[in-house]
Amino acid sequence: MDAPKEAQPTGEFKCELCGLTAPYTYYGQNPPNTRFIVLLEDCYVMKDPFTPDKDKFLILGSHCNLCSRSVCVGAECSLFYSKRFCLPCVNENLNAFPLEIQEDVSKKKAQQKSFPRKKTDTRT
Repeated sequence: MDAPKEAQPTGEFKCELCGLTAPYTYYGQNPPNTRFIVLLEDCYVMKDPFTPDKDKFLILGSHCNLCSRSVCVGAECSLFYSKRFCLPCVNENLNAFPLEIQEDVSKKKAQQKSFPRKKTDTRT
């Protein structure tokens, strides 16, 4: 009997905001090898490389519901509020979001101003 086949990458996901790239093995709402999991949005998914369990997966990102950009799930790039939104679209349409979301976004902006991120040297 053959060993179960590993999920092979079907493409490469790239976040259009931060540049994160990773091979994905599935795009959609029902990741393979999961019986009862239905994601709330179409997502780029990869097998979790940190565990041998084939049922484990990582969600890499999705598309912004307003501008259709590919964005990762990182808090610096996107927000999920019933649908995925990139932060530039969130900021442009902040008044359309509930007050709690507006406050969270304002807090993040204040934190970023008081703790600017260091630029890392990407040369090797």
